[in-house]
Amino acid sequence: MEYISDRITIDDKVCNGKPTIRGKRITVQTILEFLSAGETKEEILKQYPSLLVEDIDACLKFASDLMGRNFTIKTVA
Repeated sequence: MEYISDRITIDDKVCNGKPTIRGKRITVQTILEFLSAGETKEEILKQYPSLLVEDIDACLKFASDLMGRNFTIKTVA
């Protein structure tokens, strides 16, 4: 298991290697999708009682850090 931050982990045996919250089977993507659909942090915490508000904040920081990187798009043929 690799720790990306104190709350975001990547383990190829959990959720096919997608970033998850503290090794749980809750992906960062899932939380970001709930937020983008307009759900509040409080609503998400009700649905996932094992999460903390700091976990949701870590998901947002993780996404922000990813967008801070440079990407190159190459054509593959």
